[in-house]
Amino acid sequence: MNSISVIIPTYNEEAIISHLLWHLKTQSTTSIIKEIIVVDGGSNDRTIALAKEAGAMVFTSEKGRAKQMNFGASKATGSILYFLHADCLPPNAFDRLIYHEVENGNTAGCFKMRFNSNHWWLKLAGWLTQFNWRACRGGDQSLFITKKLFNTLNGYDEKFSVYEDIDLINKLYKTNQFTIIQNWLTTSDRRYQTNGIWKLQYHFWAIYIKKWFGASAEELHQYYLKHIV
Repeated sequence: MNSISVIIPTYNEEAIISHLLWHLKTQSTTSIIKEIIVVDGGSNDRTIALAKEAGAMVFTSEKGRAKQMNFGASKATGSILYFLHADCLPPNAFDRLIYHEVENGNTAGCFKMRFNSNHWWLKLAGWLTQFNWRACRGGDQSLFITKKLFNTLNGYDEKFSVYEDIDLINKLYKTNQFTIIQNWLTTSDRRYQTNGIWKLQYHFWAIYIKKWFGASAEELHQYYLKHIV
């Protein structure tokens, strides 16, 4: 029987980690979840303590989402890996929905996503995620993938400090290994609030275009550090 390991990379998430872990426990419906793994990248707040209090398995690793998620995958004992950002809340019965997709032969995919915002652009951006178009994908939609497939693709490319999610998703699309579960995951608009909606969207597009024209992982990281809070 398939089982799910939830893997959450964190860095200074004391404001939201308890709520996320409570949400995962109350919105899951079966015993399919094998474990919830939090991989912390060196928080200097109470993230680790709060995650432990909520019952998660907690590990520390070198900072960087790709490195943290790969580390979590190496510790996972479930046959399905579910990568989730700390500010994303999956839908009710998310575990059963993922399980059924895998049982039906869909070895990787995500949920459609909406922001917790009424801004028309963010509502449109979220609405577009229901379509199985590679251009509409992103890490905030979460990612489920069988551990076998994840290992076959060598996991996340740790050269990337940003763009790591898109890099792996692109590999999945090339092998026709991706499906969209038509249930809503809700994600925070906090980065848009901090940076400004249009400014942040411009810089995200710039990163995608730079990668398209051959920018290295380090060049993308330096651009991110310079322009995005």
